[in-house]
Amino acid sequence: MANITLAIPEEMHKEINQHPEIKWSEVARQAFQKKIKELHWMDILLDKSELTDEDAERIGHKIKSRIRKRLSK
Repeated sequence: MANITLAIPEEMHKEINQHPEIKWSEVARQAFQKKIKELHWMDILLDKSELTDEDAERIGHKIKSRIRKRLSK
């Protein structure tokens, strides 16, 4: 199994040290696996997509604009 080194904020390190009963490497491994699954599915969806980056930007701006209007009411 490969090893990695992570940089985390000091406050998080203090919190982690308060819970030595937790297998933190397993927590990190599970978080990495979850993100990998999400990226895998996103790759599958995007592989068949005909949207361009510009299309995605335009749609994103429309969504944000409508959310802003809804929240400002």
